[in-house]
Amino acid sequence: MRRPALIPALCAALVLTCTAVSAQDKPAAPLYTVQEGYKVDAETMKGFRAWRAAACDRCHGANQEGMVGPSLVNSLKTLTKAEFITTVTSGRLDKGMQSFGNSPVVMDNINQLYAYLKGRSDGAITRAKVEEIK
Repeated sequence: MRRPALIPALCAALVLTCTAVSAQDKPAAPLYTVQEGYKVDAETMKGFRAWRAAACDRCHGANQEGMVGPSLVNSLKTLTKAEFITTVTSGRLDKGMQSFGNSPVVMDNINQLYAYLKGRSDGAITRAKVEEIK
């Protein structure tokens, strides 16, 4: 029994279509990687270092649970990344939050800082002080 010539062409088109769709639907790289609750990937470690260098703990607390400033563990449950970046970059002067838009250590690591704080908020990073995965 002979297959019509159309079937191989149809199969080839189907494979190409599925390949194109799966390439577009690849999940994004994880925001952070955590082991044992406190060991993080190198990029997230940069975020922790930016946190420390900018002395964010003076207002948000050493565990990010709030003091003068709000709890970031709670805030990052609802704050979008864009809102976070706007807040850090521009500040919220009416609420006492200074702008870090001119801080190279913060702005050069804004995505990493977000990843670190999001990991804390998500509960994946269980300790405020982290170590880099070796």
